[in-house]
Amino acid sequence: MNGKLYGIGVGPGDPELLTLKALRIIKASHVVAFPGERMKDSVACQIVLQVYKELKEKVLIGITMPMTKDADKLEESHKEGADQIEELLKQGKQVAFLTLGDPTVYSTYLYIHKKIKERGYETEIVSGIPSFCAVSARLNIGLVEKAEALHIIPASYEIEEALDLPGTKVLMKAGKNMKEVKDQLIRRNKNAVMIEKCGMPDEKIYTSPEEIPEESSYYSLIIVKETI
Repeated sequence: MNGKLYGIGVGPGDPELLTLKALRIIKASHVVAFPGERMKDSVACQIVLQVYKELKEKVLIGITMPMTKDADKLEESHKEGADQIEELLKQGKQVAFLTLGDPTVYSTYLYIHKKIKERGYETEIVSGIPSFCAVSARLNIGLVEKAEALHIIPASYEIEEALDLPGTKVLMKAGKNMKEVKDQLIRRNKNAVMIEKCGMPDEKIYTSPEEIPEESSYYSLIIVKETI
């Protein structure tokens, strides 16, 4: 009998935000997979380790996920990752694949999930607390009220038109594009706040576009609102 693949959202960084369901499935799984090569470099693994020390005793496999926009390289890495997972499923293993935040929001896990599902294996997504909800709570503000719209925007791409959308804008994954994002926010006189590494020990909060550094961690999220 084939095994089952679970995509586990571990939340944004605070280990207390890991759900009971996520922890139960991690404990019950034969294998725990994560993006990257080494457990010590995996933020998702480090979150789980803080509440489940026995993770180190599990069979752990790193799935290489290159940070690139090259479609061919991405497709190759996703296929290789799916092949690794499939071999385990053929052996009847239950596999828990850890991912930051929620697996349904800009998650690299989804590419593996779709390929495994297409190959006929059983899969399940276990929701985690999304980073933008955690950031909003950490800042003690709401994201949207009444008829306001909420826009989740990948800021590693062009954002100029997106900033004109009505309602609240969440800018994720700015990465190397942070300087351009900051300049756009200042030039257009937007109200914005940013948290870098929300819920992690080295968390940093920036309360205006002017405070946002031109270079920041991949784990940075900006909220743009009419009033904050």
